[in-house]
Amino acid sequence: MTNPLLMNAGVVTVLMLTIWIGSILCRNASIVDAFWGFGFVLVAWTTFWMTDSQQRSVLLPVLTTIWGLRLSLFLAWRNWGLPEDFRYRSMRDKHGSRFWLVSLLTVFVLQGLVMWIVSLPLQTSEAMKAGSTTLVVIGVLLWLIGILFEGVGDWQLARFRSVASNKGAVLNRGLWRYTRHPNYFGDFCVWWGLFIVCLQHGAPVWTVVGPIVMSILLMKFSGVALLEKSLKKAKPDYAEYVAATNAFFPWLPRKRK
Repeated sequence: MTNPLLMNAGVVTVLMLTIWIGSILCRNASIVDAFWGFGFVLVAWTTFWMTDSQQRSVLLPVLTTIWGLRLSLFLAWRNWGLPEDFRYRSMRDKHGSRFWLVSLLTVFVLQGLVMWIVSLPLQTSEAMKAGSTTLVVIGVLLWLIGILFEGVGDWQLARFRSVASNKGAVLNRGLWRYTRHPNYFGDFCVWWGLFIVCLQHGAPVWTVVGPIVMSILLMKFSGVALLEKSLKKAKPDYAEYVAATNAFFPWLPRKRK
């Protein structure tokens, strides 16, 4: 029987190459963002169908599908009709005629590799172990908290941005009052929750590398750090918001001096 890790590596490779070709045709590398969540859905269901029919558990692919499709549909809706994201546009300006190759390696191949690593707990899970279901309950509750933070946070921000008078203003209400990035915190909870559920489904402990990589990306690289850099330049009031509000983990706002 084919190893799920190898099969999923092939699935992710085909997906990312297809999106890359699409990005060349439409001259917009931003389309990759809308397929991020969908890629994990493919991995989860590929693993499910490769598992012995007597041992299959539908819980993990269902949880992954709810998270992944919501994220992909939201990003597709948010980015529809917009020009290429500034991250990719600056890369295109810098590399010119070589952008097709640079984007393949540094955007599509890299995202595919990260997707494969982050999903290691899903790929190595099989049947739910007999005995206590405590880990499953804890994991699903953490996943649910993550879904709520991510979904509600995205909705609140989209609603705020839809009001013309809010252009250049800082959202500091709702979940955004307690964390500057409720959607990223939600993503964090989702993947740690899934990892805990995966442990009860036979995933080895070493696959903790998956949620660790996701956490590092969210807090130090492509998530909080990258976004904050641009927000501080674009919004004059953002420094005051930073002083009063936690960057990642939710907490009561600090009193302004």
